[in-house]
Amino acid sequence: MFTELENSDVAPPAAKSHIHLTRPAGTAEDWTIPQHWERFTAEEHRVWDLLFARQEAQLSGRVVRAFEEGLDVLHLSRPGIPELSELNDRLTARTGWSVVAVPGLVPDDIFFGHLANRRFPAGNFIRSASQLDYLEEPDVFHDVFGHVPMLADPQVGDFMQALGQAGLAALGKGNVHRLSRLYWYTVEFGLAREDGALKIYGAGIAASSFQESVYSLESDVPERLPFDLTRVLRTRYRSDALQRCYFVVDSFEDLLGQIAGADLDRLYQEIAALDEFEPGVLPLTAAGAGE
Repeated sequence: MFTELENSDVAPPAAKSHIHLTRPAGTAEDWTIPQHWERFTAEEHRVWDLLFARQEAQLSGRVVRAFEEGLDVLHLSRPGIPELSELNDRLTARTGWSVVAVPGLVPDDIFFGHLANRRFPAGNFIRSASQLDYLEEPDVFHDVFGHVPMLADPQVGDFMQALGQAGLAALGKGNVHRLSRLYWYTVEFGLAREDGALKIYGAGIAASSFQESVYSLESDVPERLPFDLTRVLRTRYRSDALQRCYFVVDSFEDLLGQIAGADLDRLYQEIAALDEFEPGVLPLTAAGAGE
């Protein structure tokens, strides 16, 4: 994921091993690196297999059909962390997307540039066995298990490319923080209504937080609001805690249509002088004036 992490009151750590302020030596201009699959250790492959089995069981019945169907792309010829060349053979054939290895979090322009060209950057490392339940910094499990199943769906693939294009446009006009909210509340922490039931499609729920896959659907704590583009662009988020607010889409076709038909530059201008919403805080018009 891109580097624009919008914590409400918690500053990012001063340094993390997979956050780079400048392009590391050995990376290409677009920050990609060879995967060097053969360098992953047996323990790292074991962590992937453990996470995969656990999340696949945990998400059964809780994720949208597109995610469950897309998991087939990850059932490759051998266990452990996927070899990207084999994975891309299957993914590209379905939607024209591919996964590229990067050393960690990449700058916003690099990230959105990859999305705009139907490439998803995946961190070329995996969490330790002591970090199974939650990892704020996206690793190869988050990036591949969390995102690739949805990228195997043509409508989601088109939506992700549209986000990349919108992100590049927002960068040049100082609006990337707005676009990052759209990404956060859809791609990372989105919920969908499917056959009358609430389901998960966001990678942040599906792959990075074991607890949140239940909390997002069953807890009474968070707000679950119908997806509204303007409200999303005005709502801050936290990257270091369980979410207090989720936005629910009716369909990916509708979501893509809203983005494709939106004049984002006009929306950014219209909301520039309006108050921001903190996660989980409803405006009076939604909560009911005088209640």
